[in-house]
Amino acid sequence: MSVRYNYNEEKKQKIKEIIKKLHSGTKPDEVKEEFKAILKGVEAVEISKIEEELIKEGMPKEEILRLCDVHLTIFRESLEKAKSSVPEGHPIHTLMEEHKILLQFNDKLKNLIDKIKQADAVDFISKEMNELNHIVKHLKESESHYIREENVLFPYLEKHNVTQPPAIMWSEHDQIRAIKKNLFEVVLQYKSMDIHNYARKLEEVVISLRDLLQNHFYKENNILFPTALNVITEDEWSEIREQFDELGYCCFTPEYAKKSYEKSESNKSENIEKGKIAFEPGFFNNEELETLLNTLPIDITFVDKDDRVRYFSQSKERIFTRTKAVIGRTVQLCHPQKSLHKVEEILSDFKNNKRNAAFFWINLNGRMIYIQYFAVRSKSGEYLGCLEVTQDITDIKKIEGEKRLL
Repeated sequence: MSVRYNYNEEKKQKIKEIIKKLHSGTKPDEVKEEFKAILKGVEAVEISKIEEELIKEGMPKEEILRLCDVHLTIFRESLEKAKSSVPEGHPIHTLMEEHKILLQFNDKLKNLIDKIKQADAVDFISKEMNELNHIVKHLKESESHYIREENVLFPYLEKHNVTQPPAIMWSEHDQIRAIKKNLFEVVLQYKSMDIHNYARKLEEVVISLRDLLQNHFYKENNILFPTALNVITEDEWSEIREQFDELGYCCFTPEYAKKSYEKSESNKSENIEKGKIAFEPGFFNNEELETLLNTLPIDITFVDKDDRVRYFSQSKERIFTRTKAVIGRTVQLCHPQKSLHKVEEILSDFKNNKRNAAFFWINLNGRMIYIQYFAVRSKSGEYLGCLEVTQDITDIKKIEGEKRLL
């Protein structure tokens, strides 16, 4: 889909020039009047597009992020006039309602801190601590909000070549996470410090969180979301809503914000190229799929509902021998008699819906081998076959601590 941006080239160049002035140190007040004249009728999607172009022209992404608030100081008036309204159940409506509630939590936090300040000792704030822990629980649940944006909304924007605004918002998500982590740590320190120091430390982090959330949500509500509404199609909004439902919502997301959204009946397979193998969340060609399966650091074997071997992966270092001659052979004939009863028991349990998995581990030539069997079932629960997954976990068992760098 091609997107048309409703601004002329001359206006775009003037806006870019002023943004560059801001980035070079010009104070917002010095260009405010000039902006007012240019910004008449400007849309959020235009701002996003201009920032995209500035980064392509060499302006560091970090500069766009650092001075995004300066841009908002100038754009705020025109953005307020261009607010979009969306129906209940629309993904954007849901996200905006969650914004409101998260800001309310911050107001409640500030009120609690004022009460804690008036206490003489930790022993007198049990009620406040209960309320504080309740809000903390909800703030932890808010992670679902950011996950939905990062894993669903942002990729759809990127499909329409809107890449920098989502990247900036994701950077701010990480800043929010860092402050929340700090808040959670401070909350737990109430018994280990003086009540007044505790209140002061708590207030500092809550104010930091409030300021960041207010600015962040303002950018999303007035720039990112209107941009999304401009470029994303109705069919795509239906897909986004379905994926939001799959990921789940925050415990505080209102029911009215989760009400059903009219789904499109469009045929998604129409967009799949000829010769591709289509799945619900994506597609491959034959070579890609086969190479992917062979690249997995595990050996997999699939046995169909009639107990016949239908497929096995060909990784570089297979643990157990497999040859093409076994394709079509019953799995019972592929095992020695001494272990046949276990195979029969597992398959019988899978077929009778008594279990969905079975796990074993053995020592083989000094290596620890982990063997897993999984029942493969259709969405309706019909038994389709059995998947065997074999993995050498010797080195995995030795892992300790963390490795965050390459």
